[in-house]
Amino acid sequence: MEFYNYLKSLHLIFVITWFAGLFYIVRLFVYQIEAAEKSSPEREILQKQYKIMTYRLWYIITWPSAILASIFAFWMLLFTDLGKAWLLMPWMHVKLGFVFLLFLYQGKCQQIYSQLQKDDIKYSSNFMRLWNEGTTIILFAVVFLVILKDAVNWIYGVIGIFLFSITIMLGFKMYKRIRERNKS
Repeated sequence: MEFYNYLKSLHLIFVITWFAGLFYIVRLFVYQIEAAEKSSPEREILQKQYKIMTYRLWYIITWPSAILASIFAFWMLLFTDLGKAWLLMPWMHVKLGFVFLLFLYQGKCQQIYSQLQKDDIKYSSNFMRLWNEGTTIILFAVVFLVILKDAVNWIYGVIGIFLFSITIMLGFKMYKRIRERNKS
């Protein structure tokens, strides 16, 4: 059991750094997109700096954290008795579905990262602000699943985060209108 707790601790540490990387990378995307709208030489200086920052965050923190969190998770699930028991529980199947969604989300972030490194801007900074909420929704769903260990009751937590997300989006739209009004 002590060995399992070490694995669980390492898994949790890397899950936290993985999510931190996903939260911050999208914020850097926002800054990078907004820097492209600046005039020269500010634009070039900011874009160069943001490219360095995103590269370091993405390849030194986010991807390694995702890989290590996954390694420790699979180690717990496949090579410990408790993990094997959890694999039989429906809530774990749902959780693993959310982890799959998280990897899809990260894959899309990889695509956006690659485009921005080439100065190919396909999304607005407003879109990126909303895109950042995807990680939040997945985080809430996974935490509720792990704590409640119930494939049904977690739905209440996810409904709560969707309502929270709608509130954030409405607040974001109001903030955007206020910002645009103040520019005039």
